[in-house]
Amino acid sequence: MTFCNSQRGVALLTALLVVALATIAATSMATRQQFDMRGTGNLLHGEQAWAYVLGAESWARVVLARDDKDSKVDHLSEDWAIQVPASFVEGGSVTGRVIDLQGRFNVNNLVVAGKTDPDAVIRYKRLLATLGLDASLADTLADWLDSDINASLNGAEDQNYQILTPAYRAANRPAVDISELRLVKGYDEKAMLKLTGGGIRPPLITALPEATTININTASAEVLTTLYQGMSLSEGTALVETRGDTGFETVTDVLASPVLSGKPVDQTQLSVQSKWFLMVGEANVGQGRAKLASLIQRSAGATIVVRRQREFYDPVQLLPPPPPQ
Repeated sequence: MTFCNSQRGVALLTALLVVALATIAATSMATRQQFDMRGTGNLLHGEQAWAYVLGAESWARVVLARDDKDSKVDHLSEDWAIQVPASFVEGGSVTGRVIDLQGRFNVNNLVVAGKTDPDAVIRYKRLLATLGLDASLADTLADWLDSDINASLNGAEDQNYQILTPAYRAANRPAVDISELRLVKGYDEKAMLKLTGGGIRPPLITALPEATTININTASAEVLTTLYQGMSLSEGTALVETRGDTGFETVTDVLASPVLSGKPVDQTQLSVQSKWFLMVGEANVGQGRAKLASLIQRSAGATIVVRRQREFYDPVQLLPPPPPQ
């Protein structure tokens, strides 16, 4: 009798163990299934968000091409320049805006055909002075961009970077993105914050594939201080106010303005029309998020996407200006 009871006890324990193992396996499978379903959903949401920001890019190209046919002057009151509110789409939202990159100082202007352009370096030093940054930053950047390996008086070349940890060499070619400046001697956190805005305000500089003029109708007061030696930030602000909402029609009108009349301004560096733009967009769908910055070149009514990148300095939506104190 004792033997039979013992056998029944073993059978019961075995049955309980089997049930426990089956329960654990079922729970594990159900949990894994939930993770797989969520992962698949996130992946689909991410792909959907990416499709939406590509749609924003297409919208930007259409608006820019249409503007080129309708107007030969670019200013901040045109359709492409207006910040549109977020659009609600299935499962989320998408927003974006278009930026005139010729309203910024193009750092690749510092070098022409592999050689440093002294006049462009002087103009860049004016911007640095306006921001309270050391003038030597222009020399180190020019050395970084030029094709030779000879350091200028206040510049830096391979010998300055190869002693660092980790060591690297100067690019000696045009910059592709302004984030490269973090590698250049002297461009510390403070300098990068003032030049790029730190993702809070728009950058003051850009890196374009070719030398460009400054669009006087879209440039900020800080960038306008590069026009001639001694131009103050207050004069830059006055020029912004003078151009008004619709800007200047011609460069001649710019030079005749009260701020610039009689001043030694190199008019070959100015324009009232642009061909390099940046579309920045962001889409959120469920748990999926996509950000895109598209460099767009506009020429003869056509637009070409030259480069796409997922990380960038420009805020997708500009914050409203702070209230007056």
